[in-house]
Amino acid sequence: MASSSSSAALYRISNLQNHISPLEATNKLRSLVKISPQVSEALSNGRAVVALESTIISHGMPYPQNLQTAKEVESIVRENGAVPATIAILNGVPCIGLNEDELERLASLGKSVQKTAGRDIAYVVATRGNGATTVSATLFFASMVGIQVFVTGGIGGVHRHANQTMDISSDLIALGRTPIAVISAGVKSILDIPKTLEYLETQEVYVAAYKSDEFPAFFTEKSGCKAPSRVDSPEDCARVIGKYANKKLNRQAGILFAVPIPKQHSAAGNLIESATQRALTEAREQNVTGNAETPFLLARVNELTGGTSLAASILSLEFRNLYRIQNSNVSVEFLDTVSDIALVKNNALIGSQIAVALSQLT
Repeated sequence: MASSSSSAALYRISNLQNHISPLEATNKLRSLVKISPQVSEALSNGRAVVALESTIISHGMPYPQNLQTAKEVESIVRENGAVPATIAILNGVPCIGLNEDELERLASLGKSVQKTAGRDIAYVVATRGNGATTVSATLFFASMVGIQVFVTGGIGGVHRHANQTMDISSDLIALGRTPIAVISAGVKSILDIPKTLEYLETQEVYVAAYKSDEFPAFFTEKSGCKAPSRVDSPEDCARVIGKYANKKLNRQAGILFAVPIPKQHSAAGNLIESATQRALTEAREQNVTGNAETPFLLARVNELTGGTSLAASILSLEFRNLYRIQNSNVSVEFLDTVSDIALVKNNALIGSQIAVALSQLT
């Protein structure tokens, strides 16, 4: 009984110390993860660091194409003056920044690696499993070690008919409680974009479109929704992050910078968007709702785009040569993935510039 009381007292003292000395608490948290030497050095010296998720590596495409893509994205970050920190869980150890062997392992394991959202972290760590982090899990680990910029393709959102299904991505919850700037291409129009923006407002997430007055819809530059705010340069973004990161303000919510699709991909993006809108109309006419709607939309968009012809237009030359898919049938899920990669590369470019500008703030 005495031992139990002593343990409880020690726990309360430890918890109190964490509140009194947040720096010490942060250091304790950092001891639970493995930070690569490059990332650790950059963080210690105030250099620019960009967090990257790992689900796109393990679940996005087959090996070795996924490994090559991961290396290309990291190279873009480095070429623009920042240090890439790809995040994953390997053998139960959260890793912030992967070396070549770890990237190779994650890529070769592929879909046998558990897709890990924020809710799954404790389980994957406890079972010493391997986990590829989604947006919400990546946000958690990046925040733990003090990374302030995170690049991804697109974030999840509020699904259509969420009032019936309660299908709302945990990405939005994580954004609402994690003080990190996320650079993405917005959300896909298969989701309910107006409700997604409303939900982000409820979560007190600052949302701005990059060099645009309109919130982008992943495949297209325009969603029909006015962006809550606008930023026009990496320096603009850095100043916003700097204000939010200021401890005097004590802001705990995140920031979302939505970057429109690059011009060279906009024509193909418009084709997908047109097919998506037609599929949405058909779903309404056929009264397809709830959990049945997303599979219906994915299948119908695939039929409307014809796979092959769209693949030829949406992929850059390097991807067409890499996958040799001009004459093969391509699923809409695959097109989504390749489009996601093209957008991730563009976002990595801009996100790196933002991170560098942030590191240079005085």
